[in-house]
Amino acid sequence: MPIIKHNPESLFPQYPNYSHAIEVRGNQGLLFISGINGFFSDGKTMPKSFAKQAELVWEHIGSILQDVNLGYENLISLRVYLASPTYAKENSVYLAKYLGTHEPAITIICCQLLDPDWKLEIEAIAAT
Repeated sequence: MPIIKHNPESLFPQYPNYSHAIEVRGNQGLLFISGINGFFSDGKTMPKSFAKQAELVWEHIGSILQDVNLGYENLISLRVYLASPTYAKENSVYLAKYLGTHEPAITIICCQLLDPDWKLEIEAIAAT
């Protein structure tokens, strides 16, 4: 199934690990991943640092993708919720680490998350 990036030159330059729009063609499926947090396997505790939470979030997303025989390269859209704009630079490190040269459509939102201990939450869409 073709996944086509749309980054028209008439728009501003794309950010790293980002496409302005992604088009999916064909008769394949889409996988919608709910907002994922950096919980440990007990589902109740999480590390305090942004870095450790981010690592867990991306590992959890990887586990979900692997469960349906997909990889990070199948991600077509990400919505990243950050508890503070101070995490923006560190967040970009994890986007680069897990996406490499892949460029899905991405929106990053700074907002108050449900629990004050949460530093980030990511929801995603992948093409199967």
